[in-house]
Amino acid sequence: MFCNLLRASTLLLLLGAVLAAPGDPITTPQVPQPVQQIQQEAQTRRQAPPLAPIRPTPPSVNLTIGAPTDPGDLVTLLNIVVVLTLLVLAPSLILVMTSFARIVIVFSFLRTAMGTQQSPPTQLIVSLAMVLTFFIMEPVAKQSYEQGIRPYLDRQISYDVAFEIAAKPFKEFMIYNTREKDIGLFYRIRNMESPQTVDDIPILIALPAFMISEIKTAFQIGFLLYLPFLAVDMVISSILMAMGMMMLPPVMISLPFKILVFVMVDGFNLLTGNLVASFKYAPGAG
Repeated sequence: MFCNLLRASTLLLLLGAVLAAPGDPITTPQVPQPVQQIQQEAQTRRQAPPLAPIRPTPPSVNLTIGAPTDPGDLVTLLNIVVVLTLLVLAPSLILVMTSFARIVIVFSFLRTAMGTQQSPPTQLIVSLAMVLTFFIMEPVAKQSYEQGIRPYLDRQISYDVAFEIAAKPFKEFMIYNTREKDIGLFYRIRNMESPQTVDDIPILIALPAFMISEIKTAFQIGFLLYLPFLAVDMVISSILMAMGMMMLPPVMISLPFKILVFVMVDGFNLLTGNLVASFKYAPGAG
């Protein structure tokens, strides 16, 4: 066995000597041409100088105030100013020139009379009042837009004329829903003569008179809302006293009966219908 291994090793050594003869040159593998080009391009990029960084140019802002060269530019600028002013004053205008105040006060009285604490929540009451206000004021706003705002946007009338025409429907709405006594109060405060027509009443008199008149009307409706719920409280209280349950709060027992009575008579339908019908408006009746 050992002799066989020795012979095999000797043969391998002889075969290696024959293959490594000096007459046979050793050939090296050829590198493909595309690979050589890529290597040369990479070496050229390394030797090239680095490019200078490009600095971005900041934009320039030019704020100048000058006289408009075109009348159309002035109209556009005035439109922007008017829109921004209305957006800022929109919450106040909704409170003082629309039916919002009466509606939100009445629904607040309803919640207090029923004793439901925070149900419906304040956000829901305000949202409902806003929706009803838009419904009631839609004819007034449409008339104001058609007669005052649209001609101004079409450049048919000037700004002061457009403001007077657009404010007239709102002024008429406030006057028709205001008591004469409240209007006379502010005329006496200003020591002004009594007006002959609706057009003679300035809007600065109509605004405060409309607000106090709306608050008084809302309190009157709130008083009427309290009466049926007060009757339910008295009946429940009398029954508890007759049964000897004096320590049991009557409000806790009467609340389900209040809700039941209000739902059975379809209270929200009746209240909303009468609230909307309580506002009167005669468009164009100066």
